[in-house]
Amino acid sequence: MAGQDNNRRDFLKMSGAALATTAVSWTATSYASIIGANDRVKVGVIGCGDRMKGALIPAFAQNAKDMNFQFVAVSDIWNRRREEGAAYIQKVSGDTVTPVRNNDELYARKDVDAVLIATADFQHARHGAEAVNAGRDAYVEKPTAHTMEDARLFLAAVKKTGKIVQVGTQRRSTPSYQKAAEYIQSGKFGDIVMVEMTWNVNQPGRWRRPDVVPLLKEEDTDWKRYLMNRPHEPFDARKYLEFRLFWPYSSGIPDQWLVHQIDTVHWFSGLPHPRSVVANGGIYLWKDGRKNWDTMTAVFDYGPLDDLSKGFQVQYSSRFTNSAGGVKELYYSNAGMIDMDKQRVTPDGGLKEKAAAEMGMKPNLLPSFALSENVEAVSTAADTKGDPQTSANMRNWMECVRSRKTPNASIEAGYAHSVALCMNVAAIQTGQKVTFDDKTQQVMVGGKVYA
Repeated sequence: MAGQDNNRRDFLKMSGAALATTAVSWTATSYASIIGANDRVKVGVIGCGDRMKGALIPAFAQNAKDMNFQFVAVSDIWNRRREEGAAYIQKVSGDTVTPVRNNDELYARKDVDAVLIATADFQHARHGAEAVNAGRDAYVEKPTAHTMEDARLFLAAVKKTGKIVQVGTQRRSTPSYQKAAEYIQSGKFGDIVMVEMTWNVNQPGRWRRPDVVPLLKEEDTDWKRYLMNRPHEPFDARKYLEFRLFWPYSSGIPDQWLVHQIDTVHWFSGLPHPRSVVANGGIYLWKDGRKNWDTMTAVFDYGPLDDLSKGFQVQYSSRFTNSAGGVKELYYSNAGMIDMDKQRVTPDGGLKEKAAAEMGMKPNLLPSFALSENVEAVSTAADTKGDPQTSANMRNWMECVRSRKTPNASIEAGYAHSVALCMNVAAIQTGQKVTFDDKTQQVMVGGKVYA
């Protein structure tokens, strides 16, 4: 793993060079911001849609009493969502909150110490940067960013302010994943030789909101605020509520699902990003006006950035059109595999005695053991009802808000998955092999910067 450690150090150095003005300065003021164990942390909600209500609010409520956290406000630019959100928060947590029209009004309040952010995919980075620049800690849903401009902006803001940011890649707070990371990094697994990942559903209605779209009227929201830094276009309720189906508001499969799984590759291997990415796919079945693919296969090349003779491949496939295979994360070494769906290490596929003897080698087989005693509790499948992974990630964030320690899913982890995501997006949009320039922190296609 020494080469991989060197790559991570080099990555951090290069990131620092590219963001020279963002170093954290721990002054007396910084230390004074540490919240005492007996001080209640007051939290605002930003974006009260499905993910916030289905996962983040329940996860917060599960930990709030123990950690002495409290909801005080909800910001949403759609009047319906902020009013319904306030009622929902009170129902789930018991906290009475004030609805506010936008984040300017939220940050004008003196009783908001931190925020939960679950807005549209393209808004996460800028809303996160806005939060830390306003002096608030933040829990920010994934993806961190699907453009490098936004990724660099958010990373710079967090580094400059020293605020605590947890990214919503909750596998990093899941015990079985932590055990898998420790096992691989110990060297006992052997070198990773291949990773296979899938995320398959058979859901024509996934990310569709046909019952809600007719309810959204332009006069009831703030379309200009919604667009943020994206090009202006006429109001479109589908692009507001079904944003996951439309670029430049989301890339769909990569924004939503790839980042969860590719994040574990960075974590387990210690590598900062892919060396190259290619992708193919299309809208093969669900012809409902969407612009993002319903089926995708991408291939990522990983390995030491300074030694192309070493490395491994990640094959990622996802579809909306048939659910066979479900959600899988399979890590292979010459000695066996780790199945994160079954939470097990096994010798499956390892080098057996006969094949080894033919080449004068010894067999190479892993022991078989479980990474978790309760597979169901840590299932990798999506769960929008206060799943234990999100609850653990939320608690870790709360602990770090108090201790000022780095959270499990740090901004650096979010930046790394953003690099892989941006490379994947470029591969989708160009059909070409995509690389990354560490010196400039830019995605490259055909030797040119891909904007």
